[in-house]
Amino acid sequence: MSKQIEGFLGISEDRKKSRIPAKLDLIQSGTGLFLGIFMWAHMIFVSTILFGEEVYNQVVHILELRFMYDSPNMSYVTSFLAACVLVIFFVHAALGMRKMPINFRQWQIYRSHAVRMKHEDTTLWWIQACTGFIMFFLGSAHLIIIITNSDQIALLSDGTLGSAERVYSHFMWLFYLVLLFAVELHGSIGLYRLCVKWGWFEGKDAKATRKKLKKAKWILSVFFIALGLLSLGAFLKIAMN
Repeated sequence: MSKQIEGFLGISEDRKKSRIPAKLDLIQSGTGLFLGIFMWAHMIFVSTILFGEEVYNQVVHILELRFMYDSPNMSYVTSFLAACVLVIFFVHAALGMRKMPINFRQWQIYRSHAVRMKHEDTTLWWIQACTGFIMFFLGSAHLIIIITNSDQIALLSDGTLGSAERVYSHFMWLFYLVLLFAVELHGSIGLYRLCVKWGWFEGKDAKATRKKLKKAKWILSVFFIALGLLSLGAFLKIAMN
């Protein structure tokens, strides 16, 4: 019975609240921070296609550590890294699902809060939740594709088009277009909310800092979405030619 009471009230027999929710929040924040930084680094890597196919291939080979051992088998380095990111992605998604409204009453509470208060951060949270739902499917599929086709990332290896062919064939450009917007919006909002939640860069005036962080969030969102669109267009151009 004591365990049931503890589960209902969240308070143990010695009148102490469980630390598990705080620990889960810390893990969720840590995995989110890692994925957000990885997202930006990945976009910068992909955007090297704008400087030409040779530059892009050189970056791929550097990331595959081919300067240490030049072999096609080094593409498994990419597979390993993508698998690690996929595990972290699943952990983050599972922890994020804890805070989603799972029944009609919780949905009503959220809607009344958002409508009555007209709180912009609440709207941002909802956008983050929706894009996270999209990413759970599209992001997982993308990472699995990379894991199983890591030898086809470079554009000129074995005379194939690699990533350009994958983007162009079977309307996959539409898949990556949706994923681009979902990832960039989710990531930038998530990093903004992390700064607010943990008081990073707060300074003396928290309200003024929040406005600056929100402005920076939108600037970064626009920048990386534009960079992603240009990179996607470059891949399509290569494949069509």
